[in-house]
Amino acid sequence: MSSSSAVMWFRRDLRVRDNPALLAALEDGTVTAVFVVDPAIWSGAGPARQAWLAANVLALADRIPLTILHGDPRDVVPRLAGERRVHVSAETTPYGRRRDEAVGERVELVATGSPYAVGPGRVRNGSGNPYQVFSAFARGWREHGWPEPAATPRSPDLAPADSHEKAVDLLEKAVADVPFELPGAGEDAAWRRWGSFRDDGLRSYQDERNRPDHDGTSRLSPYLHLGVLHPRSLLADIDTRSTYANEIAWREFYADVLWHEPASAWADLKPALKGMRYDDPEDAIEAWRTGHTGFPIVDAGMRQLLHSGWMHNRVRMITASFLTKDLHVWWPVGARHFLDLLIDGDVASNNHGWQWVAGTGTDASPYFRVFNPITQGLKFDPQGDYVRRWVPELAHLPGKAAHEPWKSDVGYEHDYPLRIVDHADERTEALERYQAVRS
Repeated sequence: MSSSSAVMWFRRDLRVRDNPALLAALEDGTVTAVFVVDPAIWSGAGPARQAWLAANVLALADRIPLTILHGDPRDVVPRLAGERRVHVSAETTPYGRRRDEAVGERVELVATGSPYAVGPGRVRNGSGNPYQVFSAFARGWREHGWPEPAATPRSPDLAPADSHEKAVDLLEKAVADVPFELPGAGEDAAWRRWGSFRDDGLRSYQDERNRPDHDGTSRLSPYLHLGVLHPRSLLADIDTRSTYANEIAWREFYADVLWHEPASAWADLKPALKGMRYDDPEDAIEAWRTGHTGFPIVDAGMRQLLHSGWMHNRVRMITASFLTKDLHVWWPVGARHFLDLLIDGDVASNNHGWQWVAGTGTDASPYFRVFNPITQGLKFDPQGDYVRRWVPELAHLPGKAAHEPWKSDVGYEHDYPLRIVDHADERTEALERYQAVRS
């Protein structure tokens, strides 16, 4: 290789448009574009997550000559790069930071941009400290601002791909074996979804986003998770004071929290509940995982996750509350299950979302918020359409009756399970445990 060349190592930035790291690499000359299938990440993901990653890597490889390799990036990347500089988007998760530090000891690693509009760690209060609560962070985040989307390279000077057959086979098999239909992969599909939501869904998003029975959300989180499009591109298209921009800010807030507190990925962010007594009811956890708790909105959400690799955000909160408050299970048990299955599963957003529900995280309203799965279902799925879609045993119950099969003479005639707990009793138990810790 001539000295006027570089390596672009793709990770959570599987796109050509608005990719500052790719532009920086092209300034060095001919670029070898590479994606490394990292066994540490791959083996920790369920089939849906593996397939979604694979589909988007292969879509990028259809767009540009992309060398696909398999192995520990700490060895694979330096071996490929030799004396060349390696360009990346900065990684901000605890594992990503450790990995990049190790690679950076062996090659010159040049980081440009990150998967976020504002890189984690940059938004600080007047004293120079990180924000502790979301509303203050969101104000600081908007005041800090972000750059315009980067230009798209017209005819990038890229070296031919030289992939390992084993790595490509692994990705193609993952896509072939996924047990259900994934969303369209690649940046063209992501931009089509954004265009359709921006034109038809954005206006009603504030009202519709809590309705799992409607298609009222953008469904862009799987694309944002892998950097198939960048949040900065979306923010350039909308009013940054909008509800949708606020949801992007939540994603950036949780990334910021994880940046400052890497241990909060798998441990309580706030120590207030350190002495809390948790249970480990194996049968009940399994009933929760498979959607057989006897609470229709909970079961619908858990089955949507199992059968599509995605779950509506309102229902994520309801199912998380059920596990932590009704079954008294420590939140990482649920967070791990979600991360195994969700195609948009992001350690910062997922795990801090779980902590928000569990009362151990950033939220100002602590543990005593306990979602009632019945009233939540009736409020956000008022006609029972979401429940009937995912719980066929209740498809015969009309309207809101699907949320309370115990009130119908025929509620259980298709073998829907009985409720595994009494919500009122478990709410009282949760609050008593909370008081015991507080006192």
